Amino acid sequence: MVEVYKGNPNLKTAQVRQEYTEQQVTEFIKCSKDPVYFIQNYVQIVSIDEGLVPFNMYPFQKEIVGTFHKNRFTICKLPRQSGKSTTIISYLIYYVIFNEQVNIAILANKASTARDLLSRFQLAYEHLPSWLQMGVMNWNKGSLELENGSKIIAASTSASAVRGGTYNIIFLDEFAFVPSNIAEQFFSSVYPTITSGQSSKVMIVSTPHGMNMYYKMWMDAINEKSDFVPIEVSWQEVPGRDEEWKEETIRNTSAQQFLQEFECSFLGSIDTLISPTKIQVIPHFDPIESSGGLDIFEAPIKEHEYCVSVDVARGQGGDYSAFVVIDITTVPYKVVAKFRSNEVKPLVFPDIIYRTGKSYNNAHMLVEINDIGGQIADALHHDLGYENMIMTQLRGRLGQVVGGGFGDSQVDLGIRTTKSLKRIGCSNLKQLIESDKLLFNDFDIIVELSNFVSKGQSFEGDEGATDDLVMCLVFFAWLTDQQYFKDLTDDDIRKRLYETQAETIDADMAPFGFIDDGIHYGELASFTDDKGDYWIPTKAPDAFDVY
Repeated sequence: MVEVYKGNPNLKTAQVRQEYTEQQVTEFIKCSKDPVYFIQNYVQIVSIDEGLVPFNMYPFQKEIVGTFHKNRFTICKLPRQSGKSTTIISYLIYYVIFNEQVNIAILANKASTARDLLSRFQLAYEHLPSWLQMGVMNWNKGSLELENGSKIIAASTSASAVRGGTYNIIFLDEFAFVPSNIAEQFFSSVYPTITSGQSSKVMIVSTPHGMNMYYKMWMDAINEKSDFVPIEVSWQEVPGRDEEWKEETIRNTSAQQFLQEFECSFLGSIDTLISPTKIQVIPHFDPIESSGGLDIFEAPIKEHEYCVSVDVARGQGGDYSAFVVIDITTVPYKVVAKFRSNEVKPLVFPDIIYRTGKSYNNAHMLVEINDIGGQIADALHHDLGYENMIMTQLRGRLGQVVGGGFGDSQVDLGIRTTKSLKRIGCSNLKQLIESDKLLFNDFDIIVELSNFVSKGQSFEGDEGATDDLVMCLVFFAWLTDQQYFKDLTDDDIRKRLYETQAETIDADMAPFGFIDDGIHYGELASFTDDKGDYWIPTKAPDAFDVY
């Protein structure tokens, strides 16, 4: 009789002699060479309708397992309720049995979710034949250890989750739901752990949830910019799902929810400032140079005019200090560099801004001076001697305007974020981006815009999202409405936007032709109206001056 682990009749304890029949030895060897065969024949799962049943894999699930087995880095984009977690868990069971001294981390957006995945692993493991089991040494809610030295932990996805350890497999479940800042910190912290071995694996599985770190990793995999092998499954590949099922699902949820959860579209938050359809078509490119939070997309060009818009972290949680460098020489304006960091010290930040501004032809410097932003602006201007600062004054009903040195109002070395400024800035930014008058290809900006949503009478980053780079663009968009900027660039952006819109309307109406109203404007003569005003034709055939 096989000794059991702590009274559990379904678990074999460690250090127990196991006798195998010839058939069992043959099966053991066959299973070790083929994970799909092992899962199909020996793994059982819980069905809602039927209880414990053998895991009869669908074709796409077999393909997923095969891809996991053959590749080190895999990323999966899968619809809801496609058995993705069950497929992964089954492969992990195979891996710990047929490999010695391996460490596996099951990570999810919440620790409770990760522990639930481990419990599903444990349930399936308990129903394996005893001759296939490795004896159990430790069996807990958050971890387990087998007598062959294999270990599994379950935790939330964070930078500290696997720090200090070496792992053969890291499984990231629903990675799209991990906040972007945590996801970034996780990979910067964990990557050395991943690459320390020649056979270590990373398996990322998720349903899309906006444009975030998962979106970037997926697109990089699709475009072969990384070593990750992409796996995509359509909802139609899941048996029992047809057009009738689709209509029923949409009827009971929503079209947008179906797009995101079953069509696997990378939709951002709802009620975003920028149209989601616009955000989705903005391409992102890698910077030509990147260091210490500064990403450069285009080097300075002699005689070009640049503007630097700065948002200083307030020291609250995940706030980032950020700035964007915008080429304002011609329309469309273009973001050519950006900086973002939540680790930069206030004493160091002015120097970074100064060096960047100087390198971009003494760029016009616009600093948000709420909270400690005022100290940054003072350090830039007074300590470092940066002269090209954009100053503001309060001008009565006009509110905050660019300009300084005149009147009785206090002159500020930057702008203060007010409801009025943010409202104007957001409105202008929407027009600029959606009319292609402001261009950018930075991934972080795209992510923030996809989560910059309506909150009351204003806009801000959605829950768990940052908006520091977007606010830099909001400040710049407000600036474009100032007479200072119009004089600086010799361009009225509102006029350009109107002209573009008018051209579009004319183009749309052209196919319908024009209506002859019977008036021949070239033959118009002067006349006196019923008020006694005398009208004469001017140079334009359809225009008059009044006297």
